Amino acid sequence: MKRENKLIGVGLLAAITASLCCITPVLALIAGTSGIASTFSWIEPFRPYLIGLTILVLGFAWYQKLKPQKEIDCECETDEKPKFIQSKKFLGIVTVFAFIMLAFPYYSSIFYPDNKKEVVIVNQSNIQTVNFNVQGMTCAGCEESIKHAVNELDGIINVTPSYEKGSTFVEFDKSKTSKIAIENAINSTGYKVTGKKEIE
Repeated sequence: MKRENKLIGVGLLAAITASLCCITPVLALIAGTSGIASTFSWIEPFRPYLIGLTILVLGFAWYQKLKPQKEIDCECETDEKPKFIQSKKFLGIVTVFAFIMLAFPYYSSIFYPDNKKEVVIVNQSNIQTVNFNVQGMTCAGCEESIKHAVNELDGIINVTPSYEKGSTFVEFDKSKTSKIAIENAINSTGYKVTGKKEIE
C-alpha cells in the first residue's frame, strides 16, 4: 500500500509540475506580483514527458487497484475496509485533479479579469501598431498575462499576444502611451521583449 501511495504522489506531482509554467502567471496576477509570471517557463519543453509520466504512473496505480487479488488460504478475517487514502474513491479524486491540472493551459484565460478600456480616438494619425518580439511565452496563460499588463496602460486599442509566434501586436494611441511604456509593461511580467517593429 505504501508503494501505491508513492505512485499516486508521483503522478500528482508530475501533473502539477507539467502545468506549473501556466499556473504561475495566474498566481502572480492574484498575488499582484506579475514579475514572477515567467518563472517556470523553462519547464515547458518537458511538459510532454511530464504528461506521459502522469498518465503512466496513474495508469499503473489503477492497474494495481483493479487487478484481481490473490486468494488467501486462511480462515482469518480479510474483509478489513481500506483507509480512505488507499481507496478507489481517493485514487479517482487524485486522477480527476491530475487531469484538471494537465488541462490548465487550455482554460487558464478564464482567471484573468477583462481590463480593456474604451479608447476615444481624437486623431487617426496618432494610431500606431507595433509588433514586439517576446521571449518566454509558452501557453495561453502567458498570453493573458501580457495582455492584462499592457491593457493597464492608457491609450491601448488592441493587444494580440501569440506564444506560438513569440510576438505581441499592440495597437495604441501614441499621444497617450509610448512603445517604451508598452515594452516596460511586457517586461514587468517577467517575459522579455527582444525586439520591436513598427507596422505600417
